Amino acid sequence: MKDSDIPVVILSGGKGTRMREETEYKPKPLVEIGGRPILWHIMKAYSHFGFRTFILCLGYRGQAIKEYFLNFDTMNNDFVINTRSREYRLLDASIRTEDWDIVFADTGMETQTGGRIKRIEKYVQSDLFFATYGDGVSDIDISALLEFHRRQKKMATITGFHPRSKYGQVHANASGEILSFEEKPRLKDTINGGFFVFQREFFSRLDDDCVLEREPFEGLAREKQMALYRHEGFWFAVDTYKDYLEINRMVQERHTPWMVWEKGR
Repeated sequence: MKDSDIPVVILSGGKGTRMREETEYKPKPLVEIGGRPILWHIMKAYSHFGFRTFILCLGYRGQAIKEYFLNFDTMNNDFVINTRSREYRLLDASIRTEDWDIVFADTGMETQTGGRIKRIEKYVQSDLFFATYGDGVSDIDISALLEFHRRQKKMATITGFHPRSKYGQVHANASGEILSFEEKPRLKDTINGGFFVFQREFFSRLDDDCVLEREPFEGLAREKQMALYRHEGFWFAVDTYKDYLEINRMVQERHTPWMVWEKGR
């Protein structure tokens, strides 16, 4: 199997309860960044590095994700349709249609993260596969992540990011004199931000009810079978309505470091 055939598993079943303003009638991965769903941005980044096979672990309002891709051309282009024949023609042939192979897998409404991945095991034929959450974007080099995983010879690799503080910081000297202010600085702590690589045997560590980040990960760590790929660049999780507003403000200001496909990298 060629590297380009390695599948990308995306956890797409979350309810997004902390951003109900956007997710009451649609699943979290369809919340839009600059007019396109978060899910599209994630897939676009992977395909930029040559990985174009995706397995979507659907749950809450999964039908909406199916409908989005079934109507992908008409959702993203101007078109003309004949109402009798139902045949349509795109009006701007220069607009590129994505060349992706997508498996839509219903993994249950209340299934935990590990259980969702377990339920798509039958669709993974390769020796390893990528996986990530359906709400995080980054300028990570996916090819470099894959190379790192292979060098480490572990069962799993996770990507560590430095999150930004939700608050501005005040810097003062010992006498209490204010020296400077810093708006939402990056923290020194490292968190798991998704963008995983797993060997196929990782499926044996999962069951239908497990939480990916608990016993499966904790067990691999105890056995020294998990590596950490450190990414010092951009990472952003659209977890709350405030996050949604902030990342769309970034689009308006044309500060979009996660859009690696636009930067000729």
